[in-house]
Amino acid sequence: MALLQTALPKRRGLGRVSRLAFAGALACFVGAGSISIPASPALAQPPESIPDLAETLLDAVVNISTTQNVTAQRSVPIPQVPEGSPFQEFFDEFFNRQNRDNDRPRRVQSLGSGFVLDGTDGIIVTNNHVIEGADEITVNFSDGSKLSAEVVGTDPKTDIAVLKVEPESPLPAVSFGSSDAMRVGEWVMAIGNPFGLGGTVTTGIVSARNRNINSGPYDNYIQTDASINRGNSGGPLFNREGKVIGINTAIISPSGGSIGIGFAIPSDTAIRVVQQLREFGETRRGWLGVRIQEVTDEIAESLGMDRARGALVAGVTEDGPAEDAKIEAGDVIIEFNGTEVPDMHDLPRMVADTPVGEEVSVVVLRKGEEVNLNVTLGRLEEADKIASADGSDDKTAPAKTTTEVLGMTLAPMSDELREKFSIGADVNGVVVTEVAADSPAAEKRISAGDVIVEIAQESVATPDEIVAKVKDLKEGDRRLALFLISNAQGEVRFIPLQITD
Repeated sequence: MALLQTALPKRRGLGRVSRLAFAGALACFVGAGSISIPASPALAQPPESIPDLAETLLDAVVNISTTQNVTAQRSVPIPQVPEGSPFQEFFDEFFNRQNRDNDRPRRVQSLGSGFVLDGTDGIIVTNNHVIEGADEITVNFSDGSKLSAEVVGTDPKTDIAVLKVEPESPLPAVSFGSSDAMRVGEWVMAIGNPFGLGGTVTTGIVSARNRNINSGPYDNYIQTDASINRGNSGGPLFNREGKVIGINTAIISPSGGSIGIGFAIPSDTAIRVVQQLREFGETRRGWLGVRIQEVTDEIAESLGMDRARGALVAGVTEDGPAEDAKIEAGDVIIEFNGTEVPDMHDLPRMVADTPVGEEVSVVVLRKGEEVNLNVTLGRLEEADKIASADGSDDKTAPAKTTTEVLGMTLAPMSDELREKFSIGADVNGVVVTEVAADSPAAEKRISAGDVIVEIAQESVATPDEIVAKVKDLKEGDRRLALFLISNAQGEVRFIPLQITD
C-alpha cells in the first residue's frame, strides 16, 4: 500500500455516550409532538445483508504475491589498522567475506490484492506498484489454489496493472460499476489482504470525491473511511450492488495503519485503462501538446478574468496538435470538446480520455476575448518532461545598461549574459541579473539568470519596454502584471507580480 505520510490534527466531536444521550433526548422531544424532523436521504444505508453480499464477492478477490531478485549494493569498509598488526589478516578475511555475501542476489517478496474481472479469460486487475519489477507473480485464491500470472499491461500514470492466469475452469468474477454515480456519503465495502492476512472485509462510506493527492497527472481519487491497510493495494471497493467502483491504492497514515483516510482509483477511470491494456498491452491517450499551469486568483485578475478557471497555457510543443491549431502561450483553455474546464487539473484527464486522432473544439481566452479553435489530438508522448530549474541567486551581471523595476535588476540580452548564465540560443527577452531580497519578484522565486519574455502577453526586448508597460498598467488601475518568465533552458512559466503598493 502506497503511503502518503502526513500529520493530520484530530477533530473533536461528541463521544458515543454523548451522542446516544443527545439522540434519546431528541427522541423524547419529538415524541412529545413539539417538532418534526424531515427524513433525509439514507445515503450510507448498507445492503439488506452485508454477510450475503460479502459471501458473493470474496471468492473473486485474490491475494497477489510477487518475488524479485535483487542484489545489494552495500559494501562494508575494512577498518584501517597499523601496518604489521596481527589483526590485519583477520579483518581482511572477515570483511571480504561480508562483502561477498552482500553481492549475492536475494529474493524479496511482497504482497498485495487484486480481483478477477473476467473469469473465463483469467483477467485480474491490481495496482501497478504491487507487481512493478517482479520476476515472479503468483495469484492466491480463497480456496487455497495458486496460479502463476503474466503481465498483460501496466499503466504507471494511473497505477493500474492487468494480469492473466490460465484457469482450468471459469473463475468467480466481479464487474465494474459507475464511480461517477457515487455520491459523498454512500455506503461502500472494501475487500483485500491487509498485512498478508486472508480476505478481509471492511465497510464505510465515500468520504469525498475528486481528490488530488499529487501522485500523478490524472489524480481523481475516491476518498473512503473503509479501513484500508498495507496489502490492500489493488483490492476492490464495492458499492451496495456489489459492483467495483474503485481500486484501493493509497492511504494517509503516519504509522502505516488505517486512520480512516484511504483512496481508490475511480472505476470510470479504470475501465478505459483496463480496456486499452487488454486490447493493446499499453494505454493510448489523447495528446494536446501544451504545458499548463494553474490559473490562480492573482493570474485571473492580471488577465482581467471575472474568476479563476481553466488552464493557462505556459508553453506549446513544437509541431504538436496545439501548435497546429494556433493555440498560443498565454491562452487560457476554458472549454474542451464542449465541456467547461473548471481547473487546470481537469484538462489532462479530459484530453487523455479523448480518442487519438479525434478533432475536438477548444475555447481559449486570449487577451480578454474568447477564441474558438479546432484541434486534432495526437497520441501522448511518454518522453520525460524537462524539470524546470531556477537560476542561481549568486550570479550577477555587469552594472552597465541595467534597470531596476519591482525588485529586479534587468539588462538587455547579450552574448556575455548568455555565456554567464548559460542561456540557450533560442531564449530571447530581458535578462534578470539580480533580485532584491523581500521584493515581489523574490517572493515569486524569480532569480538571476531568468529571462522575461513577455509582460501582459506582449513580447519585450529591453528593460525600458518593461518599465513603460508597468507604468501603463498602473495608470489603468491594474494591481498585478502577468510576466512570462523563462529559465536558461527555455522552460517558461507565468508569474503575476504586484505592481502597486
